[in-house]
Amino acid sequence: MINMAETTKRQLRNRSFYLRMKFLHNNTRHSKNHQDRSFCYRYFKWILWFSISFYFFSYFVITHNKPIITSLSRTTFPRTLASRAVVEESPLSYLQRFEEDSGMKVYVYDLPAEYNSDWLSNERCGSHLFASEVAVHRALMTSPARTFDPWEADFFFVPVYVSCNFSKVNGFPAIGHARALMASAVEHVSSHLPFWNRSGGADHVFVASHDFGSCFHTMEDAAVAEGVPKFMRNSIVLQTFGVEGKHPCQDVENVVIPPYVSPGSVRTTLAKFPVTGRRDIFAFFRGKMEVHPKNISGRFYSKRVRTAILRKYGSDRRFYLRRHRFAGYQSEIVRSTFCLCPLGWAPWSPRLVESVALGCVPVIIADGIRLPFSAVPWPEISLTVAESDVDNLGKILAHVAATNLTAIQKNLWDPEVRKTLLYNDPIIEGDATWQILVSLKEKLGRSHKRSRVSTQ
Repeated sequence: MINMAETTKRQLRNRSFYLRMKFLHNNTRHSKNHQDRSFCYRYFKWILWFSISFYFFSYFVITHNKPIITSLSRTTFPRTLASRAVVEESPLSYLQRFEEDSGMKVYVYDLPAEYNSDWLSNERCGSHLFASEVAVHRALMTSPARTFDPWEADFFFVPVYVSCNFSKVNGFPAIGHARALMASAVEHVSSHLPFWNRSGGADHVFVASHDFGSCFHTMEDAAVAEGVPKFMRNSIVLQTFGVEGKHPCQDVENVVIPPYVSPGSVRTTLAKFPVTGRRDIFAFFRGKMEVHPKNISGRFYSKRVRTAILRKYGSDRRFYLRRHRFAGYQSEIVRSTFCLCPLGWAPWSPRLVESVALGCVPVIIADGIRLPFSAVPWPEISLTVAESDVDNLGKILAHVAATNLTAIQKNLWDPEVRKTLLYNDPIIEGDATWQILVSLKEKLGRSHKRSRVSTQ
């Protein structure tokens, strides 16, 4: 019995040992697996921490070294570098930046066709010397300064063509209808929209491109007698007429603008005859020169100046003077050294623009004339001769030719000068319409929108 009990105890101890060993073995294997999983977990956390840290570090470096663009550059470049600089600076054109810099907006009235486009049925309307009224309208239609919202406009352009009513007798523009047509246009805009009435027309812009501008007469005595129409006297007029001192026909806020010369015709002529080419004509004039200056009205054309030139230099071989029309006369200008620009009925003449555009030194013979645009260096590219000095014209020109002609021509032949006096469609930087916008920018004090903002 004792032996049986001892045997049973021994078996139980052996079994217990087996169980303990088995448990210890299983526990050891579990501990090893746990350690493996802990190592992988720690490794994964380290990789995750490193990745996130690297991401934020990279973001910090990139954002603190990258230039932050908050606005377009306003750097001003020399004129010779302007076109290249614009391309490098931003995709916006120089014209758009001009509008953005000034913030100036122009609203163009959409008038019935009877005030403008109906007149274009005659092709001359858009190409003759008074056609700046058409050219300015066309250029403004596509200008970056144009706004289609009249409430944000600084200026309001009233497009009326009054110079296209050509006489069937002599072909010259007859402007007897001009005052009535302008008055009708003002009545139209003032009755359909509130902007004329709120400012009294002070921020409204017109073009008057004929002999005596906004007086709307071809003869000075009649123009002076009637003056500027009362309904326009508070507005801004872009006009070809301008003289120093007081004159009834500039008794209105005005900007002197150049007469119209087709930029296409200039380009065509210069393609055949370069501006720096041979100039075999010393002094040139083609146009109306009366042998007897007093016409049937009793008035003296050109204050007798053209007649004096013809009488004095008609037989002088240095002077190429012609009284009759010639369609290709730009080819004569581009061959000439000096181009005479005497007054006609009015002081201004399209010859001023044609001479500059084709590189012929303009000789201005019109006492007291105001010339267009301060951007044009007139004293450096032209000569001015008093009307009373016509008899000495030959000596004056000979002296200039022997002294400073080369310097004058160098200034005159700058393409930027030529561009300033020509109207382009669409508008381009520096051209005549561009200069008009610059002049209007100087008159922003007349803007009702600006004055309203300044008082708030």
